[in-house]
Amino acid sequence: MNTKTLFDNTEVAFALKNDAQLERAYFLFKMISHQPLVRIGTAATNFALKANLPVEGLIRSTVFDHFCGGINEDDCLPVIDKMYGKGVSSVLDYSVEGKEEESTFDEARDKILKIVQFADEKEAMPIVVFKPTGFGRFYLYQKKGEGKLFTSDEQEEWNRVVARFDDVCKLAKEKDVEVLIDAEESWMQDAADELCEDMMQKYNTDKPIVYNTLQTYRWDRFDYLKGIHERAKAASFKVGFKIVRGAYMEKERDRADEKGYKSPICENKQATDDNFNNCMTYMLNHLDTISLFIGTHNEESCYLAMDIMQNLGIVKTDNNVWFGQLYGMSDHISFNLAEQGYNVAKYVPFGPVKDVMPYLIRRAEENTSVAGQTSRELNLLKQEKARRKL
Repeated sequence: MNTKTLFDNTEVAFALKNDAQLERAYFLFKMISHQPLVRIGTAATNFALKANLPVEGLIRSTVFDHFCGGINEDDCLPVIDKMYGKGVSSVLDYSVEGKEEESTFDEARDKILKIVQFADEKEAMPIVVFKPTGFGRFYLYQKKGEGKLFTSDEQEEWNRVVARFDDVCKLAKEKDVEVLIDAEESWMQDAADELCEDMMQKYNTDKPIVYNTLQTYRWDRFDYLKGIHERAKAASFKVGFKIVRGAYMEKERDRADEKGYKSPICENKQATDDNFNNCMTYMLNHLDTISLFIGTHNEESCYLAMDIMQNLGIVKTDNNVWFGQLYGMSDHISFNLAEQGYNVAKYVPFGPVKDVMPYLIRRAEENTSVAGQTSRELNLLKQEKARRKL
């Protein structure tokens, strides 16, 4: 089979969707392809939820069920098991965002610890994930990253953030479950990077357990990657990275404009693609000391990774290389890669409908802004509908 047509196989891509689910997916992506509709829908949904209007059922049966596994871990089990039947693992992503209280940070930590235990018992879940701001206030990361001194209260608060990271990474090491730590906005990321590196140094002694995230739409990330790699070799620990293009572009550019500093974002899409592929190629060439989770919906990057793996003689099942996509998107990549025998995991967001809405809205907005993404999904769904009619 010519690998460059691998992702055109819709029979494999949508094997888990019945006709009704196929129609729903088609309807959803059709809606998402209209920018004004997404904007209106977003505003209306936010209003309805704030006003406690009875819209949860509607949200649940459309956009929520398409992009999320359920409202709690047990709710996600049927999804996890079905996908694993096709060789696709799951990364449960507790997608509750933007909380600021200490109690919710402890709650989030407990939730992730529970997922580590859960993952330990389920072969279909080799990896867990959390966001730095799920464990502590954004303001603290920003202040620390800027090199400003904490008050004594803030220092105590920061110590608790570090302890939450440590609790999760320690248990993950004991249970041999990998932990992906998401990246966020650049002006809080320095402190998060430093903390992730401390955790890697502590827990990645014999193999990578802790993975940080590289957002390659930032032009400085390749140098950062080479720097941490040198430090890791010197201090004898392994590096783990999830590599993505990035999720906060508009925000980043606006802030750079407003505050008058050079934007951390690559000048164009091509530069971002090149940066992603360069970082990925570098890591694939250093698998003895670096492990990577390739988080991408970009077909060309996946083909490139497959070519490099073949040229370097890296076996498809090598645990140092994983491919990952979001649940509800790019099934043509995930399921076709899995069928070929590669390590593939879907990010499966879950949480109460109301709390997961910011995540879902970001997904919808992201889909309208990534040219070609939505039309590719629509074409594949159309193709599969036609194939089934025949």
